[in-house]
Amino acid sequence: MTTRSLFVIGVSTGMWVVLAIILFVLILVLPNAIKIVREYQRLVLFRLGRAVGIKGPGLVLIIPVIDRVTWVDLRELYLEIPHQTAITEDNAPISIDFIIFYKVVDAAMSVLQVQNFAGAAQNIAATTLRSVVGDMSLDDVLSKREEMNTVLRTKLDEVTERWGVKVTNVEIKELTPPRDVQEAMNRQLTAERTRRAVVTEAEGKKASQILVADGAKQAAILEAEGARQSAILRAEGFALAISTINAQAMTADAKTMTLQYFDALKQLGASPSTKFIIPTEFTNLAAPISALVAARDGEKK
Repeated sequence: MTTRSLFVIGVSTGMWVVLAIILFVLILVLPNAIKIVREYQRLVLFRLGRAVGIKGPGLVLIIPVIDRVTWVDLRELYLEIPHQTAITEDNAPISIDFIIFYKVVDAAMSVLQVQNFAGAAQNIAATTLRSVVGDMSLDDVLSKREEMNTVLRTKLDEVTERWGVKVTNVEIKELTPPRDVQEAMNRQLTAERTRRAVVTEAEGKKASQILVADGAKQAAILEAEGARQSAILRAEGFALAISTINAQAMTADAKTMTLQYFDALKQLGASPSTKFIIPTEFTNLAAPISALVAARDGEKK
């Protein structure tokens, strides 16, 4: 084998080694040089330690070793604040835990202005909570939860605004008053329920009595109305009877009246204890009868 052949073989081997090294470097470098940024993400790009801008969404190419990136999530996130003990205006300790909802509105400021937003927000939230609770009485803290949420959100947003973060909402999860206060609240709740039960029972009795009285009233009215209608009907019947008697009496002559008179005397005389007192007008009544008998005897002859 000649020297030239050996040289060619050596050069070929060296080229393959170089190509292999380049390929190996590319395999290591390319994944770090290509970044795929989602729609809700941003990259804060640092080149040699200097912030050069915000990249994304989409395909982003960076220079390995020279460039460094920090990922920022633009979605609304939440941060749970564990139990915090605060003193109310009337010196009552109370334990509160709540949740902070926040959203990054400036990716660069959220990276450059604060090192650890979660830790900073937790400390700021605890301090703000003590400040807000310290200006309220225990009764207000227990009853004005929505107002506390609004005040906490406003004050936290004032602090986090310089970090490029917007506090969208604050929700108090739990309020734990002292044990003696809880016992007093339970007694008050029991007394209130008892009072409502008594009031409800009294109102029920009152309504029942009103219904009974109203029923009795309606019954009395109906009874009186029935009696009145009955009296009217009796009076109308009596008046009709009198009218009928008067009408018949107007058509009767003296003979008929005399016969009726004697018939009445006959009925009165049916009793053994009856005594007759003949009035002076008897002769006047007998005269028509005599005339009637005489007229009948003449007709027979």
